[in-house]
Amino acid sequence: MARTAEISRDTAETKIQLSINLDGTGQNEIDTGIGFFDHMLTLFARHGLFDLTVKADGDLHVDHHHTVEDVGICLGRAIGKALGDKAGITRYGSLSLPMEETLVTSALDLSGRFAFVYRVEFPTEKIGHFDTELVQEFWNAVASNVMMNLHLILHHGSNSHHISEATFKATARALRIAVGHDSRQQGVPSSKGTLTD
Repeated sequence: MARTAEISRDTAETKIQLSINLDGTGQNEIDTGIGFFDHMLTLFARHGLFDLTVKADGDLHVDHHHTVEDVGICLGRAIGKALGDKAGITRYGSLSLPMEETLVTSALDLSGRFAFVYRVEFPTEKIGHFDTELVQEFWNAVASNVMMNLHLILHHGSNSHHISEATFKATARALRIAVGHDSRQQGVPSSKGTLTD
């Protein structure tokens, strides 16, 4: 049974349609109106092997903030919904990913509890027209809506594009591990018997 979910969000600031298949092949159709963000979401889908569709219409005449954050909210909710009761999953995932001169570690726990630790600094305020501070806003929104622990650590790096790309690729691959099926795991991987509250 495929683990899929669809999420819609309609506010005065954004209108978003998002769907995900956690057991996909990396197929994606992304259109947020923000070229660099589309590139990052495409990398996320491809490296996580998640089938992902995102259609977002946001108030880009203001700035990119609302669109990026709200897509993060929708992505987090979709992942959480697709996971269901989390029976049989690996639960934890961690990966250190090199991107040329950059090295980023993403570590996460699909615990049903939110925590976000972000130790990433960008050498520039923008990547093209994209504000680098929005990388943090996006991952905070994702983690808080999945209800997971997410730790993002930049070990070293000097190129802002590479740093952002490494956070998306590393988190995609860590999440791919965490949502994966553990053939030895019977039921929910928790001594409490639940990962939903």
